[in-house]
Amino acid sequence: MQTIITLEELRAARALLPGPAGFVPTMGYLHAGHISLVERARAECASVVASIFVNPAQFGPNEDLAKYPRDLPRDLSLLEAAGVDLVWTPTPEVMYPPGFQTWVTVEGLTAPLEGAQRPGHFRGVTTVVAKLFNAVAPQKAYFGQKDAQQAAVIRRMTRDLDFPIEIVVCPTVREADGLAMSSRNTYLNPQERKAATVLFRALSAAKAAHEQGEREADVLRRIMAETITAEPLARLQYVSCADYDTLEELETVTGKSLLSMAVFVGKTRLIDNFVIG
Repeated sequence: MQTIITLEELRAARALLPGPAGFVPTMGYLHAGHISLVERARAECASVVASIFVNPAQFGPNEDLAKYPRDLPRDLSLLEAAGVDLVWTPTPEVMYPPGFQTWVTVEGLTAPLEGAQRPGHFRGVTTVVAKLFNAVAPQKAYFGQKDAQQAAVIRRMTRDLDFPIEIVVCPTVREADGLAMSSRNTYLNPQERKAATVLFRALSAAKAAHEQGEREADVLRRIMAETITAEPLARLQYVSCADYDTLEELETVTGKSLLSMAVFVGKTRLIDNFVIG
């Protein structure tokens, strides 16, 4: 496995890799969810490229950029064991050189949900992913379903900007008690970690109601909200029952839809979602 930093090194190394190439962009501090993306890429592609870059452009002024967990040696060991051929670990100066002033913005899809709570977040995501796509030039790119809105936004950007890349969205990987794997789970103390399962319980309750015939979106949202508010350590930021592709809030669930939420457990902000219909 090669590990490189500069754009020039990346392009030289990438040119030698057989195609098709699969790409797994990450912010590091890897867990089994990230490795599941690598394994899918390994199964489907002749070569696999991963990136590790904690992207400052997607963090707001009061968010956790400085304390975002990092462990590069461990990450590289995990990626090598999973069969990655090439890892790009650019610095902020490589990605955003002095005088940088060009941004990629997806408009409608970024307005609700995470976009409403984290202004500017998706501008940072789409800009860095566009730059990563241009640099790596993969045939397939792999993202997790846990960040459902991000996946939808990247699908839209890829179509709108004519990137010749297939976006593959892989299932959320969960702990044994249902908690979605996330680098931010490390912020939870033992009591908060136990309380954090409330997201999975809330989504499961709404999904069960849907499977039993409930189609009113307001009822499904209420089921999720009531489950969250019953947990003393949890503070609900939003619940949503939206169209899977447009992310517009639904009145009635008639097809593929997204149940999603953002919840503070203690000071840690967690997101999760289920796809129904």
